[in-house]
Amino acid sequence: MLTSSEENYMKALFYLQQKASKGVSTSALAQRLDTKPSSATDMLQKLSEKGLVDYVKYKGALLSTDGYQLAAHVVRKHRLWEVFLVKTLGFSWDQVHDIAEQLEHVHAPLLVEKLDAFLGHPRRDPHGDPIPDKNGQIHQVEKALLSTQQNDQESILVSIKDANDDFLKYLNQKNISLGAFIKVIALEPFDGSMTVEVNHETHYFSSTITNNLYVQSL
Repeated sequence: MLTSSEENYMKALFYLQQKASKGVSTSALAQRLDTKPSSATDMLQKLSEKGLVDYVKYKGALLSTDGYQLAAHVVRKHRLWEVFLVKTLGFSWDQVHDIAEQLEHVHAPLLVEKLDAFLGHPRRDPHGDPIPDKNGQIHQVEKALLSTQQNDQESILVSIKDANDDFLKYLNQKNISLGAFIKVIALEPFDGSMTVEVNHETHYFSSTITNNLYVQSL
């Protein structure tokens, strides 16, 4: 059985290697986990010895086949618990991440499968991120950043790129949630800002916001 720390490193690799298919650097891993590069190196060597990570010094690391399955299972637990907390216990989407971070380390496979069944086998968590199935497979949906949309283009908000608590609270204040209808009214080429209509209400979005919202075109 892996420690919580080992699972956190593997989960971080799971996220990072989606954008670094040739290998995740020690510095990138350390930055994501807010730790020292030397600590990340030590952990990578430890996970490599367990056959969970393919690590080559100075070239980076990738999860092995077994490592990927274990990491996907941790991500699966995290996102299922987030769905449970929002759907069943009434938490808001900006309150669930830290709680799910604790629950994801509970080792009870039958509990996870019963939780999945109880929730109706959800495909996505409250932030729109895909939930790996029990085999570690992820069903992706076609999506694009709002910043790539053009004038008069209509879309639906499907997920958040960086679902940090402060940004989710901002969206709450604007009554914006997944499934919201968005229409681009005007673009500002100078700074990438947008005037948009969200559920028939007009909003001004900076490029920071438009680069953090994934939409599906209508």
